Amino acid sequence: MKKQTIAIHTPYVRPDAYGSLAVPIYSNVSFEFDDAQTMSDAFCNRIKAPDYARIANPTVTQFEQRVKALTGAEHVTAVNSGMAAISTVLLAVSAQGKNIVTSRHLFGNTLALISGSLLRLGVKPRLRDLTDLQAVEDAIDENTACVYLEIITNPQLEVADLKGIADIAHKKGVPVIADSTIIPFTETSLKDFGVDIEVVSSTKYISGGGTSLGGLIIDYGTFPLINKFVKYDLLINLGVYMTPQTAYMQTLGLETLDVRYQRQAANAQWLAEALNDVPGITNVNYVGLPDNPFHDLAQRQFGKTSGAMLTIDLASKEECFKFLNNLKLIHRATNLFDSRTLAIHPASTIFGLFPERQLVQMDVRQTTIRLSIGLEAPEDILDDIKQAIGNEE
Repeated sequence: MKKQTIAIHTPYVRPDAYGSLAVPIYSNVSFEFDDAQTMSDAFCNRIKAPDYARIANPTVTQFEQRVKALTGAEHVTAVNSGMAAISTVLLAVSAQGKNIVTSRHLFGNTLALISGSLLRLGVKPRLRDLTDLQAVEDAIDENTACVYLEIITNPQLEVADLKGIADIAHKKGVPVIADSTIIPFTETSLKDFGVDIEVVSSTKYISGGGTSLGGLIIDYGTFPLINKFVKYDLLINLGVYMTPQTAYMQTLGLETLDVRYQRQAANAQWLAEALNDVPGITNVNYVGLPDNPFHDLAQRQFGKTSGAMLTIDLASKEECFKFLNNLKLIHRATNLFDSRTLAIHPASTIFGLFPERQLVQMDVRQTTIRLSIGLEAPEDILDDIKQAIGNEE
């Protein structure tokens, strides 16, 4: 079956007692067992049965099963945010004295996690240019826990060679962990390029309408110990498991993910091309543009679509603020891949607590506006951008 069919028709792990077509919400904490031995077997993982809702829940399990069917993953774990997915996986691979090879071009909270929170636990960041394969190879040593990257960085929109990085890392016995939030797993197969584990903010495309926070750990089974630490150590001890209410909403989102993504990506492509001709915009950054330096690599790795995020640059920070204040249709809000188009000034918000020197190192400019393109008619989005800049016709 095609992926859009799999998203809707993945069978339940156990048939619903009432034959419900929609996923039932099991909004309970405990599960009763027929006898003591079955109870013991469930708690000790000898049988697959929910024992306590902090660790397993049928609604969440069904959501995980659908993602597993769509990705071909060995294991899928649903947690309560994208950051929970990232922190859980990085804690699973890390230990005192280890290092993580990654980039300065990361989402602000992810960089703060790796360069701050994990550093306090004795795990050192090795910040390198991941588009330079020699720099990646030189950074990996016997204490490297993983190579971590975003498949398209936020907001720089940088693309690294996944296969090249994976070949280097695997030669040294190191896993590659990739945040694949920007391009949904219905559109590309990162395991074909050597990615061992994907982390996804399911808050974004999967939630769709910005209705629920969630995260996914998609494990292709190439480093089995990682799943052991996630499932039987951190998931139990950290309490990061997804709630059944969120799993229900995101299962519904998964069913319409493909059709929504195709529309949003098409809107983003159309707008990126149109914005090149708008006076007052000094730069348009979108990997779907043929003159983008990462265009060819992105097409090889992610297919013909390029996601629903783009950035524009204006003359100054002051012009960016004026632009945001003038918006009438586009919402001034964080988040990505809502059904509505969203705009934000990353340097003063997501990266607002970073010193200017660090912003320069991360290529986060004061002149940049990030746009998450929604499902509106692209002509209406363009008209709002034009009038906000002062080019209303």
